[in-house]
Amino acid sequence: HFINWQQDPQGNYLARLVFPEPTKEFSVEVDLVAEMAIYNPFDFFLEPSAENSPFLYEAALARELRPFLETEPAGRGLSTFLANVPRSQTSTINFLVALNQRLHDAIGYVIRMEPGIQSCEQTLKLGTGSCRDSAWLLAQVLRHSGIAARFVSGYLIQLKADNTAAGGASADFTDLHAWAEAYLPGAGWIGLDPTSGLFAGEGHIPLACTPDPTSAAPISGMIEPCKTEFHHEMSVRRIFESPRVTKPYSDSQWREIDALGDLVDADLNSKDVRLTMGGEPTFVATDEAEATEWKTEVAGPLKRRRATQLLSKLRDRFAPHSLLHFGQGKWYPGEPLPRWAFGCYWRKDGVPVWEDASLLADANQDYGYTVEHARKFLDVLTRRLQVSASFIIDVYEDVLYFLWKEQRLPVNVSALNSKLEDAGERRRLARVFEQGLGKQVGCVLPLRRIPTRAGVPRWTSQPWFLVSERMFAIAGDSALGYRLPLESLPWTKPEDVHYTYDPDPFAKREELATKPEHRPDLFTAPPAIDNPEPPEDKAKPPEEEESAAWVARPALCIEPRDGKLFVFMPPVEYLADYLDLVTAIEDTAK
Repeated sequence: HFINWQQDPQGNYLARLVFPEPTKEFSVEVDLVAEMAIYNPFDFFLEPSAENSPFLYEAALARELRPFLETEPAGRGLSTFLANVPRSQTSTINFLVALNQRLHDAIGYVIRMEPGIQSCEQTLKLGTGSCRDSAWLLAQVLRHSGIAARFVSGYLIQLKADNTAAGGASADFTDLHAWAEAYLPGAGWIGLDPTSGLFAGEGHIPLACTPDPTSAAPISGMIEPCKTEFHHEMSVRRIFESPRVTKPYSDSQWREIDALGDLVDADLNSKDVRLTMGGEPTFVATDEAEATEWKTEVAGPLKRRRATQLLSKLRDRFAPHSLLHFGQGKWYPGEPLPRWAFGCYWRKDGVPVWEDASLLADANQDYGYTVEHARKFLDVLTRRLQVSASFIIDVYEDVLYFLWKEQRLPVNVSALNSKLEDAGERRRLARVFEQGLGKQVGCVLPLRRIPTRAGVPRWTSQPWFLVSERMFAIAGDSALGYRLPLESLPWTKPEDVHYTYDPDPFAKREELATKPEHRPDLFTAPPAIDNPEPPEDKAKPPEEEESAAWVARPALCIEPRDGKLFVFMPPVEYLADYLDLVTAIEDTAK
């Protein structure tokens, strides 16, 4: 025989077979693999014009749907049925559900082996019909109601429920089946099964969708007169099942999973592969659990206090000589500010990073420290680092910016109660005006680590050249180091900029110091003479159009907040330099 695959006018695939010689046997075998994934048949949206029924199709769409809107003449039985269908304005979905269930209740299901399809009048008069009879009756009722409908021929697969108490099929079942589909603008073709009174689900496998049932026959053609015996059978077999709540892994499957995990662990261990896992546990306070800081707000006084207490306990338990770091964390879309992140850093070899925990401020205590204390601290730190204190820069809030913000306020509000919609902006404006415009907010020291002729790296500083005599911080609530006006520093050619890059994680690292190098003697020692501070020509502002390649941008900041001193660490290229700076800060705090 010859076989040619083609598509009919509705796009259904069909096979045309030609037999040059007579044959004694004709057999068709269909092998189908279907994923029975549960889906919601109501998971769709309708166009606003079709949300309520009756509705009209747009002219262009109506032309395309014309074959699916053609109706057969309604006899007495169909006319009576249609007359009892409510036509008042109602939800289209509710209308289809009610109509499908109404037809299900009116027509009893029977297995009918006779060829062809009953007319609508026959089905209504008998009150019974096969699935194809009920499907065609529903299609005609929909078309008479102004809704495009088509006939669907395919398979029905019903699987036995995991929980027999839930009802359903007592065993896996499949058979030929037919149902109808209605075209809804916005949703497309939606299946309705009048045999069950339900919308079509994952068990309905469509094979052919046509305007007329005769076009959807599984097999059609002509044969010579002969004695014929028909035989038909269908079966369904599960080839794979994903574990689920109602049917979890069996004990033997769990044993196989454990055994496989042991093999994977052994393979990873043999290749020295080490894995870590991160997590984000969520904590809720036992007291004031309904406060907004535990529900919707990013931060709050109690949340921060509890977080610092937990951090201190973790430090005491796991790393007594670690460094506590209070920094900024993730910045989520829609939130006005980044979240804070508390870190605890220690050395795996047990060498202390910060030895005297009593020098670290209690986050819940106000020590009364001000910018004067910040300046004094930085003055002493420069002696410990052996850099010139003359390079320290006092930083102020941007007076002009906040005066501009004040001028934009309504005439009947004050800066302390601005009524601005942005809560963060309200607090920021009130804080600045409460502390006073033009008040100093902290100190900055340009700072970086450089090699020397003696081969021992040292800290160095230099002046920053600004247009204004004072340095004004960028308006905001972040730590001072995030608010430095770095774009105001002298211009540098891109090719002259000194970049630092993250080192190769697989590169061999130099050994770290075996203990912190405390140097209290440097507080009274004369400045280092090896590679002294910038020469005279580099201590002057650059000329116009001159690339200021010597200007370093890393800086250390000291800022008083809530009566405590906060140190903003500069970026450094090597861990050893960072640890050296931490030790110098601890020496200064002593």
